[in-house]
Amino acid sequence: MLWTLLIVPFVLAVYIWAQRRRRRYALRYSSLFVVKEALTPGHKLRRHIPPAFFLLGLTAMFFSLARPQSVVILPEDTQTVILTIDVSGSMRARDITPNRIDAAKAAALTFINDQKGTTRIGIVAFSGTASIVQEPTTDRDVLITAVNRLTLERSTAIGSGILVSLNAIFGNIYMDTFGGDISQAGPGPGPSPVPPGTFAPATIILLTDGANVQGPSPRESAQKAADLGVRVFTIGVGNPSSSTQTPPNGASPQNSQSFGGSGRFQVDETTLRAIAEMTDGEYFLATNADALKEIYQKLTTQVVLRAQKSEVTFVVTIIGACLLLAATALSIFWFSRIP
Repeated sequence: MLWTLLIVPFVLAVYIWAQRRRRRYALRYSSLFVVKEALTPGHKLRRHIPPAFFLLGLTAMFFSLARPQSVVILPEDTQTVILTIDVSGSMRARDITPNRIDAAKAAALTFINDQKGTTRIGIVAFSGTASIVQEPTTDRDVLITAVNRLTLERSTAIGSGILVSLNAIFGNIYMDTFGGDISQAGPGPGPSPVPPGTFAPATIILLTDGANVQGPSPRESAQKAADLGVRVFTIGVGNPSSSTQTPPNGASPQNSQSFGGSGRFQVDETTLRAIAEMTDGEYFLATNADALKEIYQKLTTQVVLRAQKSEVTFVVTIIGACLLLAATALSIFWFSRIP
């Protein structure tokens, strides 16, 4: 509807033409009072004020037809946060001190301790499959124990991690991590899709050092999160310039593939960015332990405050109406006529 704004320049052109015509023929008036009124400098400036207000008001009213939006910072009523952590074998890599998994655990523990006491936090681990290590709870001691007992396994299934995280949030649905379908798990209403631009009081923070190699598509899983209004923040872990890995139980480096990867930088940044964008989250890359802690500290703020696009049609309409009323009032008060 922005095309209606083209009317404003037309109205302005008509007004300028009328004013020039008015001045050109002012001396033809028989009343000296009218001539003086038309040519007095002070009056000339004042008589343009009501039309200016009228044009501004008209512009605002036409602009409101386009349903304008503004980005505002709003407090987020986040009640549940799921820490979804990659426990594939490549998390043993020591490119991040002391290694990726221990750095991830330390950052997660700091995040847990920084949250307000009423925030429920859950822990989900994923490798070839995903599982709920700890249901969402406010008990910080239980959460600390859950993080410390994370152990590494084989492969990486990012899509499964997202789906099981959704299951941890809503509780009464079952996630088929092979087909990615959502079906009712028990009695009671299941989650319903939320209107665009609105969000559930829950957030997923997903950390991984690799790419999805099995299970459901991460993008399809992210779409399910978006449909349910759950934002997913993604964190890639690894140093592109150096990645080394310590094999378990004295295994030789040549056999490191058997427990989850080569230790090289294999973060699928394209997919992680897509997941974040689809769910209105954000993607981060941590190349060292300090950067990882800083990311979690930033997320402590982001899960509390959120930038959201909000329609401001009502505000613009009110401004336009006030300008039109001001133009009318001033014109009547000064000139006893409507502009």
